Amino acid sequence: MTDPGRYPIPARRHRVEEVVQRSRFITTLAHAPDADAAQAFIQTIRDEFPDATHHCWAFVAGPPASTTHIGMSDDGEPHGTAGRPMLTALLHSGVGEIVAVSTRYYGGIKLGTGGLSRAYSGGVVLALDRLPTEEKVDRRPVRITVGYADVDGIQRLVVERAWVLANEAFAEEVSLDLLIPADEIEDARRLVADRTRGSGVVDVGEESD
Repeated sequence: MTDPGRYPIPARRHRVEEVVQRSRFITTLAHAPDADAAQAFIQTIRDEFPDATHHCWAFVAGPPASTTHIGMSDDGEPHGTAGRPMLTALLHSGVGEIVAVSTRYYGGIKLGTGGLSRAYSGGVVLALDRLPTEEKVDRRPVRITVGYADVDGIQRLVVERAWVLANEAFAEEVSLDLLIPADEIEDARRLVADRTRGSGVVDVGEESD
């Protein structure tokens, strides 16, 4: 089961090309954290290949297999022969926040509905096979407030856990503003309590949309 706070996303744009029955299929994958980013990427591909016959596309702008923010288009191909097979391949890929555009230059031979579905889904599967990915980590803003006697121990804890330190403020007490993986929040509460003998305060900020 995929951890909703940690999952692979495209590390960079990736492209493959195939010729199927003289038609040229260029499949390009990219990171799409939201639907607007996906649509912007689709437009860049249209601009890159303005003379192509079709630009079919699909995106999953969320965690792997999530259907909350999805989209697809056959872009003039017979209904259900391009966008839907591409989306199905993305939803089964285990990769989140991803958009795929399949650019077709028609080669003069009709592929039929089955042939088109295989060509469009196959291009996505081929591109996914060698797609470079990186881990997305859902981080939450957390403020840890401690007395001066405990600052060194908490600073070492931040380094040990590779938490992101955004800011430090030194007043009557010391406040550290951090970005901590969502699945480590309870660990943070326990570890801070241990290292400050219960005096440290952990405040968790609102989850970003």
